Amino acid sequence: MLKKLYLSPLGVFISGILHVAAVFPGTFMVYGYYNRKDRKFKKHTRFSASAKFINKRKLNIADHVWIGHYTLLDGTGEVNIGEGVQISSHSVIYSHSSQDSIRLAGKDFIKKSPQNRPGYKIKPVTIGDYTFIGTSSVILPGATIGKGCIIGAGSVISGNIPDYAIVTGNPSKIIGDTRERDKSRFKKLIDKDLYYDF
Repeated sequence: MLKKLYLSPLGVFISGILHVAAVFPGTFMVYGYYNRKDRKFKKHTRFSASAKFINKRKLNIADHVWIGHYTLLDGTGEVNIGEGVQISSHSVIYSHSSQDSIRLAGKDFIKKSPQNRPGYKIKPVTIGDYTFIGTSSVILPGATIGKGCIIGAGSVISGNIPDYAIVTGNPSKIIGDTRERDKSRFKKLIDKDLYYDF
């Protein structure tokens, strides 16, 4: 019943109320996201009221995305999240870093604009369609994760991860391929026509 109501024309209004309620602390899910990059409302995207978004203008979040409790998405250098991505709780995605700049600029760090801070890193992050990011993962500036990947809980991603990779660890390491993992399920467990990559 509630799902039907949400997917009706009243859905945008309901989403607005949830967005206002999300200002207050809580761990409920907010349905719907207005993507400022493409200026479209993503009706099937869901995120926790406890998730934090920095610089929303540079967050490009597709539809059918799920963002868990206490996550942080830093849009400073731009973040692109593909359709159907799931980001588990307590994960962070950074598109900027001041780890070197704070020492190199010293007391002048706060006085300088980010572009003029020595050692300041601003790089976009891209996550491909239907990728799963496990709990407490950290995605660092400049990371590119392909489609259909599984990023294991607690992983730290700093480079390029190819499509379909199963990755775990710090430093991260590819340990498998999701296509191989999914093959055994095609025979009896899922409708192949619904599989995201056909």
